[in-house]
Amino acid sequence: MEKRVLVFDLGASGGRAMLGIFDGETIRLEEIHRFENSPVRLGDILYWDLHRLFYEIKQGISKASLSGGFDSIGTDTWGVDFGLIGEDGNITEAPVHYRDGRTDGMPEKAFKLISAERMYDITGIQLMQINTVFQLLSLKLGRPHILDNSYKMLMLPDLFNYLLTGVMKTEMSIASTTQMLDAVNRCWSDEIIEGLGLPKKLFTDIVPSGTVIGRLREDIRKELDAPEADVIAVCGHDTQCAALAAPLKEDGDFTFISCGTWSLFGTELNQPVINEKSRRFNLASETGYGNKTTFLKNIIGLWLIQESRRQFRSEGREYSFAEIEKLAGSSKPFACFINPDAPELTPQGDIPERVREFCKRTGQYIPQSDGEVMRCVYESLALKYRQAFDEIISCTGKGYNKIYLFGGGSKDSLLCGMTANACGCDVTAGPVEATAYGNAAIQLISSGFISDVKQARRIIAKSAGVKVFKPREREKWEKAYAEYKKYQ
Repeated sequence: MEKRVLVFDLGASGGRAMLGIFDGETIRLEEIHRFENSPVRLGDILYWDLHRLFYEIKQGISKASLSGGFDSIGTDTWGVDFGLIGEDGNITEAPVHYRDGRTDGMPEKAFKLISAERMYDITGIQLMQINTVFQLLSLKLGRPHILDNSYKMLMLPDLFNYLLTGVMKTEMSIASTTQMLDAVNRCWSDEIIEGLGLPKKLFTDIVPSGTVIGRLREDIRKELDAPEADVIAVCGHDTQCAALAAPLKEDGDFTFISCGTWSLFGTELNQPVINEKSRRFNLASETGYGNKTTFLKNIIGLWLIQESRRQFRSEGREYSFAEIEKLAGSSKPFACFINPDAPELTPQGDIPERVREFCKRTGQYIPQSDGEVMRCVYESLALKYRQAFDEIISCTGKGYNKIYLFGGGSKDSLLCGMTANACGCDVTAGPVEATAYGNAAIQLISSGFISDVKQARRIIAKSAGVKVFKPREREKWEKAYAEYKKYQ
């Protein structure tokens, strides 16, 4: 008999509901509902539209019920963002967008209470202004009444699990994105929480990935005419769902790029890597399924292309992503480079103009046409991947000869080819829906239909199509890498 699971995969620009249908040999994904995820500015604060997102989740449940039903539900999202719940069970603060300016200057204030080195040593997490710990500190310093009136903090996937079941728990992988999880002991760090003066009452019990949180609430079932179903805490962090879906046909060390709005370049290890070198490279030891460590670097990804496309459209030039890829591919190579993670490239706005300003400030050729700007972005992303690749090799002491690139970026042949060229090894592109495959696989493991991660990866490799890109023009790319590093 087929096993049917309902996957909700929410990204920073959109979400979808998919049925994962397992026939004993392969997983077939059927998209049943897709929706936009647009933030809303209220006054000075940029919020995620939580009410609309939950409405869309309910639409997905309704459509899945009409499409043959399902046995369980799992939800994954991006990391770091959260909502706050009052003692009466109602929301006291909707999730604020990580690009909101409330964390400006917060890391520096935090480091006066706990040094950056100590915070990294405890958590093993890349120090980024958007991290949950700095968002909470901004509330403590700027809007303390919000924390005073709140009972629990729930990360986004846990918040949706709560709205579906009434149960408040924190899943391990999403907890590891907060910069408040002790990476070695896998528990909340009292030293960080107390050191920053954050209320300990906010933090719920942490449960392993794959835990059955509860059953779908009866009132929701009646409203949507939905079946009884378990709500499973899959890896709430979408990167960890995607990493589980690496289409490995055999065991061995591997690296991956989960390529979407953000690019996460990493490898899977048995233990965290937390030392002076990993701190200097700002690499993160996040927790994945089965308490594996996903040792990775957060890199600005397709955001630069997505936001550039939005800017072009606002100026009356409507390009598809395929057209942007073609414009970049036909422009002169290696004319100029940016640091994709430069702070000025993170906020919403005119990315092409900021690219030009970066090149002007660093004394490089200033790209003129849209194609030249995008060529600069593409090559800089590929070379940033190379930099992260070198850093991971340096920290682990392992040799890697293959990169799995999955997510939306795996559809971009130009980026995949450039990544192979920059890193000097094969790039296996796909599956596009890696996060959804991983989400479904965790539900199937939890319910006993798949035995373990090894079997899940082989099933996914059999289920999803991939394409291999071979490295070319090595000498040219090595020369470009040496030039690129001057501007980082």
